[in-house]
Amino acid sequence: MLRLGITVLGVDDLERATAFWSAALGLTRSSEWENENWRTLSDQRGPVLGLIRSETPVQRHPRLHLDLFADSRAEQEAEVARLVSLGATEVDWDRYPADPDFVVLADPEGNIFCVVDLSHAPSS
Repeated sequence: MLRLGITVLGVDDLERATAFWSAALGLTRSSEWENENWRTLSDQRGPVLGLIRSETPVQRHPRLHLDLFADSRAEQEAEVARLVSLGATEVDWDRYPADPDFVVLADPEGNIFCVVDLSHAPSS
């Protein structure tokens, strides 16, 4: 039976991306399948995120992105501030709904991701 493995992000700078996502999500660099073009980041249960060297340009409106969950508005605001201090940037997102439950950020590589407030009704 097929099962979902891990999410993989394309990046320019493996070391910079490894440092950011490890700090952002509390993951550790794993030697599993590691080479000059690949990093695996893990938690205590196993592989979580793969980083692969890519020459593909970052998309302004990617078809696939990460949603990171916060349990409250206060936690969301604190996490956004923490992620920005780690090198993320707030994105001037042109597709926010009237009352969004998410904040759009970009990692140091420019990959778009969201921090979602789960206590807020889903955006429409």
